[in-house]
Amino acid sequence: MKLRTLALCDDAWHPAEIVQRGLNALAESPFDFEFVTHGSQWSPALMEKFPLVVVAKANHLCATDSTPWLTAGAESAFRNFVRHGGGVLFIHAGVCYKDLPEMRDTAGGAFLRHPDPCPVAVEPKAGHQLTAGVQPFTEHDEHYLMALDDTQADVFLHTRSAHGVQPAGWTRTEGKGRVCVLTPGHNAEVWQHPSYQKLLLNALRWAAKLN
Repeated sequence: MKLRTLALCDDAWHPAEIVQRGLNALAESPFDFEFVTHGSQWSPALMEKFPLVVVAKANHLCATDSTPWLTAGAESAFRNFVRHGGGVLFIHAGVCYKDLPEMRDTAGGAFLRHPDPCPVAVEPKAGHQLTAGVQPFTEHDEHYLMALDDTQADVFLHTRSAHGVQPAGWTRTEGKGRVCVLTPGHNAEVWQHPSYQKLLLNALRWAAKLN
């Protein structure tokens, strides 16, 4: 039986379709993704029904409504979910919560800004379990400039462009749960790249305690 996984996606800058195709393309995936594309459908009670949550959504209800779906009063649900043993994978748009301190703390950092899309080299750390089977690659993407707040986070991925080098993948634990972050992933070509597909699978397995 596959592991039920809640995937939150769709905002004004990041269409749900890219995330859905990318996750559904995973080869031999042990995960059964259930997608929520409108923030009003999310609730702490819904999240508690899943052992694993993917956040690939900025703070918009959906692509056509930029009203925030997550408020300061509700953000603590993610920290509580992790502390009680849940796993969360934050992908690209999922780190766009710099002004929600508990959500930012749960991720261990936040997106600050990005230059215009450009060639971005994705550089995995050799010998790390999260990068097993992953080769370096370059794709046209948004190069996220990040604040990495958790100095104890285990960084396994960097991105490099004409604008410098940034931490692009890390893991952290809190309470009984696990958190993983991947910052590349604006364009469909990135999500479909074989090395990124392997990164996704490794990250999901780690967050779900399958590795």
